[in-house]
Amino acid sequence: MTGPTAAPLPQVPAPPPVPGGEGVLHPVAEGVYAFVQPDGGWCLNNAGLVAGRGRSVLVDTAATEARARRLREEVERIVPGGPDLVVNTHFHGDHIFGNGQFSDRAVIVSHEGTRADSGEAGLGLRQLWPDVEWGATPLTLPTVTFRYTLTVHAEDLRVELLHVGPAHTPDDVVAWVPERSVLFTGDVVWSRVTPYVLMGSVSGSLLALERLRALRATTVVPGHGPVGGPELIDETEAYLRRLLELAREGRRAGRTPLETARAADLGPFAALVDPERLVGNLHRADAELDGLAPGARLDVGASFREMVAFHGGLPACHA
Repeated sequence: MTGPTAAPLPQVPAPPPVPGGEGVLHPVAEGVYAFVQPDGGWCLNNAGLVAGRGRSVLVDTAATEARARRLREEVERIVPGGPDLVVNTHFHGDHIFGNGQFSDRAVIVSHEGTRADSGEAGLGLRQLWPDVEWGATPLTLPTVTFRYTLTVHAEDLRVELLHVGPAHTPDDVVAWVPERSVLFTGDVVWSRVTPYVLMGSVSGSLLALERLRALRATTVVPGHGPVGGPELIDETEAYLRRLLELAREGRRAGRTPLETARAADLGPFAALVDPERLVGNLHRADAELDGLAPGARLDVGASFREMVAFHGGLPACHA
């Protein structure tokens, strides 16, 4: 969640802890599995496993030591000893903090920009929710990076890693399993959860979604929320287009992003998990309407403080 340039954050009391659902690894196609953590809110991300004949690839890890250990237990039910490769779709801690649970055996792969941003951001996400039991999550950076595309092989199953950012972050990667028509999107696509593009791009996300739609995936595993099909791409796009409408309306009315968020009618999107992300998204939309380049940095700390104000307290994190 935290970006490389995040400012010091306010000490806001956390809401009472409510345990999130335990992640479960379940099959979505032959040899392909999704690890889904309900309800997909802050730091409750999804991961995935591609298990071919004798080789395996894990897509993303988890935020806390306990959840990463749970993920490893689930993976080892399918692949004794653990995966051979771990792919990080982007640099946010909920997708990479668990790398250390797998680095004894697995090679960790990411986009070169993700490795750089992971090193710069460090464990900063933990500062946002100091009451979370993060456990031991040593920063474990990827050892193999690429720039555009990379194909890795789980023996009989290909996993095509495609750089589609800036979208959620400057350098998002998705993992496409063409033989099974399964797409692991990282946080480029969301399901029943509010998208978040503060550190990436609204326009870049729309381009990325168009590219993902062209793959014609049958099964889409989003970064957060339930597994679905290509309709998840459409739903994420619809939210982003409504976001742009709200940003333009707010500018015409002379409102700040926070004021725009408070006055917004989100319609069907109001029921999405973590609606406070609208504030950060409006900051990105406003900046791009002013000409800021996709993926260029904004003040993440200031935006998060406004999300706290919109929410009326620190948003819940059940990691």
